[in-house]
Amino acid sequence: MKKACILATCAVTALTLAGCGMATTIAPNYQSTNPDLMRIGGEAPGQKEPEIINMGSYCLQVTNRWKTDGKTPDGQTIWTMDSLRKVIPCR
Repeated sequence: MKKACILATCAVTALTLAGCGMATTIAPNYQSTNPDLMRIGGEAPGQKEPEIINMGSYCLQVTNRWKTDGKTPDGQTIWTMDSLRKVIPCR
């Protein structure tokens, strides 16, 4: 009797996990509403020179760099932008 209860509990748990796994699968979406942050395919986007922003009592140097961040299932490169910020003295 005890073995039958344990077996039934394991079966119900396995079915529940399998059902939940199938119901919540999300199809990947390789599109961006902002192409300034992510691009799909093609060559590496051009790199800009670092921008210096005067914040009043200090300046901020902003450098944007594109990097590869994997590939889509059909083999296209995913390009994402890193934004690096550094405090520098104003000139």
